[in-house]
Amino acid sequence: MKKKIMAVALTLAMAAGAMLTGCGSTADATGDAAATDGAAAEASGETIKIGVLQPITGGMAAGAAIEIEGIELAQSERPTVTVDGKEYTVELVKADNKSDKVEAANAATKLIEQDQVSVILGSYSSTPSLGAYDVIRNGSVPAIGISCTNPAVTEGNDNYFRVCFIDPYQGKAMANYAFNTLGAKSAAVTTEQGNDYSVGLAQYFKEEFEALGGTVYEAAYQTGDQDFNAQITALKANNPDVFFAPGNFTEAAMFIKQAKQAGVTVPMLGGDTYEVQEFIDVAGAEAEGVLFSAFFDPDAELTPLTKEFVTKYREANGGNDPAGVTALGYDAYNLACDAIEAANSTDPVAIRDAIAAIDFVGVTGPVKFDENGDPTKAAVVKKVENGKFVYADAVTAE
Repeated sequence: MKKKIMAVALTLAMAAGAMLTGCGSTADATGDAAATDGAAAEASGETIKIGVLQPITGGMAAGAAIEIEGIELAQSERPTVTVDGKEYTVELVKADNKSDKVEAANAATKLIEQDQVSVILGSYSSTPSLGAYDVIRNGSVPAIGISCTNPAVTEGNDNYFRVCFIDPYQGKAMANYAFNTLGAKSAAVTTEQGNDYSVGLAQYFKEEFEALGGTVYEAAYQTGDQDFNAQITALKANNPDVFFAPGNFTEAAMFIKQAKQAGVTVPMLGGDTYEVQEFIDVAGAEAEGVLFSAFFDPDAELTPLTKEFVTKYREANGGNDPAGVTALGYDAYNLACDAIEAANSTDPVAIRDAIAAIDFVGVTGPVKFDENGDPTKAAVVKKVENGKFVYADAVTAE
């Protein structure tokens, strides 16, 4: 479904250098902040609120933590926005969706109705993002997804946008990588039932791999499972050339660990959720050599801003590199601030229209939204090497 035609034509004046300038104190609030008076479209005094919808607790919390890190880093560098000649302090209002669809709807409702935010950032993962879908669609506050890759998050929803690539692209890219680069002619594909991200990504991989002439063997498990012996035994019997196991990082890591311990030696592939330290911690030595699609790599200069961002991050974090979702969180915050200033308003409807029209340059690449609120973004393949995530290859869906 196409996005609504904008009611107001907006002239965007943005300097790419503004992405990495400014510093000052942050104004951070929790999801338990007290309700404020006034219309939902109004900022409170000289403060404008940006909601942060994230699985702060639950099975996705580790991914949310590094995504929030990027948002907070951007806020520390850009703590204010200027609207109609007046400077507003940006206040982050966090709401915990608890890694759950129902809780995501409740958290989004709270951000809109009680906390009266002007724009929402999040969520990590497609499942809670889809849980908030109806609340976002039926409200007046726009949302910018960060790493929610399932296409259904934005389809038919004029208020939902995202800064990451989507699963049809990611699934096709990894299928092409497996078939053309790794030379695989057969693939074992696992699906984490109940996880919208896993179900969608597995399906897109399967469709593309079979279209290329490959054979796919499938198995499924449930979120929270810890014993994958039955699935591994069945898949291994087919002698596949690769395994593709998209899913939440905990279950995927346990699956890969058990598969390798069962004697599987072919390449193990996955998706963007693997890029959290917990994946390596759970898989242990068996994480070595695993390949996965990723949003970002510090050594890939996606825009002129990338190198400066990576340098600053390394200096502040003991030489460590930012995760892909950290960089995406950083971009999402700056895009929201650019849209607020382009709208020259704290009104969520005006901000929504500004987001739809924006031509943004971030550290993870340029962003210009299509009719569904999705950008065209590139992906890279990363691998686990000596206990670290490192760049492996460029990847496309062609």
